[in-house]
Amino acid sequence: EGSVLPQTYDYTYGTRRAAIIARMQTAMRAALAKAWASRAQGLPLQSPRQALILASIVQLETPLPAELPKIAGVYENRLGKGMMLQADPTVIFAVTHGRSTALTHRVDDHDLSTASPYNTYRHHGLPPGPICAPGLAAIRAVLHPADTDALFFVATGKGGHVFARTFAKQRANIARYLARTSKKASAPPTTR
Repeated sequence: EGSVLPQTYDYTYGTRRAAIIARMQTAMRAALAKAWASRAQGLPLQSPRQALILASIVQLETPLPAELPKIAGVYENRLGKGMMLQADPTVIFAVTHGRSTALTHRVDDHDLSTASPYNTYRHHGLPPGPICAPGLAAIRAVLHPADTDALFFVATGKGGHVFARTFAKQRANIARYLARTSKKASAPPTTR
């Protein structure tokens, strides 16, 4: 995971797969090196590899490009304070052994207890490697995170997230999310 830069590549019919992958790997190394060279100062990341690992987590947290820097900021705040990342995408990676980016159920206590170095609910710091191939926007977000004091976030159920500085506010945000999703689940199906 994380060795190729996901983008569109032109190639000539008959080009060997290994040659295309080599180009994709070269593109990732070049993009990561360039982004690392212009990174913000004071980040809790010691190497381009650590940036790549965190970018892979940030990539899987949100479908919204505008949220990438804020999510990166939250995780970097946690790293800076020595907190566990507690990133659901790492749990999903651990549970599925890297075969899927989603579960058929909400992440539960059984999933959170999965014994894996990728499970950031059980292990401090970054996992041992990337959990996906992050795009350039996620890499840039990690190397230029939003200036935020948030330490938590939870999905809105509408594709985005709501952020919180305190655990009390996070719990209130989770309660609102669960109330919204339980109302949707108990509502009669709509017909068109």
